[in-house]
Amino acid sequence: MPLSETKAKSAKAKDRRYQISDSDGLYLEVMTSGKKYWRFRYVQNGKRNWSTVGEYPLVGLQEARERRNGLRKKLMDGTPLDSKGTTFREVALEWADAHDKKIASEKDRVKKRNRMDSHLLPFIGGKDISEITAQEILPVFQRLAERGNFETLSRIRSITSQIFRYGVATGRCSGDPTYALRGAIIMPKKRHYPSPKKPEEVGMLMRAIDAYPHDTVRCAMQFSALTFCRPGEIRKAEWSEISGDEWHISEKKMKMRRPHIVPLSRQAIDVLEKTRQLTGHGRYIFPSNRDPNGNRPMSDSTVLVALRAMGYTKDQMTPHGFRSMASTLLNENGFNSDWIERQLAHVEGNGVRAAYNYAEYLPERRKMMQWWASYLDKLREEA
Repeated sequence: MPLSETKAKSAKAKDRRYQISDSDGLYLEVMTSGKKYWRFRYVQNGKRNWSTVGEYPLVGLQEARERRNGLRKKLMDGTPLDSKGTTFREVALEWADAHDKKIASEKDRVKKRNRMDSHLLPFIGGKDISEITAQEILPVFQRLAERGNFETLSRIRSITSQIFRYGVATGRCSGDPTYALRGAIIMPKKRHYPSPKKPEEVGMLMRAIDAYPHDTVRCAMQFSALTFCRPGEIRKAEWSEISGDEWHISEKKMKMRRPHIVPLSRQAIDVLEKTRQLTGHGRYIFPSNRDPNGNRPMSDSTVLVALRAMGYTKDQMTPHGFRSMASTLLNENGFNSDWIERQLAHVEGNGVRAAYNYAEYLPERRKMMQWWASYLDKLREEA
């Protein structure tokens, strides 16, 4: 039975892509993202093939039939058809739509799209995803490497691989050609975020933080030093996440999308109590100074600006530096590396285990965090 405009319009996405037939080889393919494409299935020179006719609703049912009829006439005249299948761009945008649901931050979603639009789609977006080779992808990666954009290269390589794997899962290509490029470009060793590593330098940093004039920003830096969480997790910390002597962070806020528990030392709780007097009326513990109601998180540049005002250059300290500072000194003082890595919320290599280990080593980590807070007090007094 031929397809109707009403049925095409009402077709909804499912867990797997599916097809709704019209007539004479025309069908509507509904993707998991909700996007819909007209396809024309045909046989030429004894081989079965198909061609994309257009995207619905940009191309309506009547126009899709007219395009199909034009292709059928070419077949009858013996004219070879362009059997281009699904383009890399189509699959990339479909993957991005599905992937966006896993990204909590609008800012991160925009960054991902901008990377694709700037560094990937202009070069291979129009190619049939099933025919793209590793040799065609390599120049895309080399272009970024030659500019020294290795951070962007790393992310683009990951995005490209995920798009191909999505293409495999949805039947648009047979493999991930980026796998063959492993080792083709030598990546520089990852640079650790600068921070004080010597005990006397850490003590001086803590003294400088204590003297910073802005109360909420000072508390944010003290809390960062005591918990060594990522800057984004600190900025977006909410009062509702604090439960007794623990800070529970949901997977939506974590970089690795795993829930995380931060045991709070006596000193960290003291910082929170001081902060509560300043911001306890709002949602966020460390809100933006532009929002008197406390319902907007602190800017991602606030702590960075404070560190520069304190005299620390980009080669001496960054907001991420609290993490490397704690990791270095805890390791030097003999703490179990597994406890430290778990507290840093670094992803577990075993994916199944990682989904359930957010509370792993919690008693040991609680003792370690209290030791760390007292150690910072000691270094502060000795500086």
